[in-house]
Amino acid sequence: MMMNEFVCDLVRTRLFLGLEPGEITELLLCVQARHLKYAKGERIISAGDRVTSFAIVLSGRGKVIQADAAGRQIIIALLSQGSEIGILIAASREQISPVTVQTEEPVELLSIPLDGVLGNSAQNCPGYDRLLRNCVAMIAEKGLDLHDRIGVLLKPTVREKILAYLNQVAGEIGSRSFQIPLDRSGLAEYLNIDRSALSRELSRMKRDGLLSYRKNTFTLF
Repeated sequence: MMMNEFVCDLVRTRLFLGLEPGEITELLLCVQARHLKYAKGERIISAGDRVTSFAIVLSGRGKVIQADAAGRQIIIALLSQGSEIGILIAASREQISPVTVQTEEPVELLSIPLDGVLGNSAQNCPGYDRLLRNCVAMIAEKGLDLHDRIGVLLKPTVREKILAYLNQVAGEIGSRSFQIPLDRSGLAEYLNIDRSALSRELSRMKRDGLLSYRKNTFTLF
């Protein structure tokens, strides 16, 4: 089973938190998990798709995107190893995706049918109770992640959006110096602001002593 090579990484994910590698291996069979591969630029989910499974990124990077009323593309979330995909959609009543999920480089996923977790087939597997609790917690935490994301987008000024995002990254990494996984165009898209406005404000913030940067490496003061 090709997924066995990823079990040590899965131990650190929210879904399998607190489970032993042996329990995870058996649970993957019980919930009918699948190992999927996608090429660079390929769509994992398209807006309008019905989504009945969720996934965990095993390797690679991608993004969740949605068009606004003017047709501009907004990045809703960035995906990397350990990120979850589609759990809120699969758990919803309609299960219709409002977003598109696309790879930015080759991606490998662990795909899990939600019915495989909630149905009867896995209930007798070792570690199932922990898996179920983790799944419920993961759904709640994804909702909170989305709340934080909306909080950044709703900041009234370009400067506040930049600071909100950079402080969020610094908090996650635990350092005031860090790299972000976005170039200037990607950062402008992620913050839903004009690229030239972003560049101007970054220069002003550097002049004002709030931060320093070189390409995608930032230090907050």
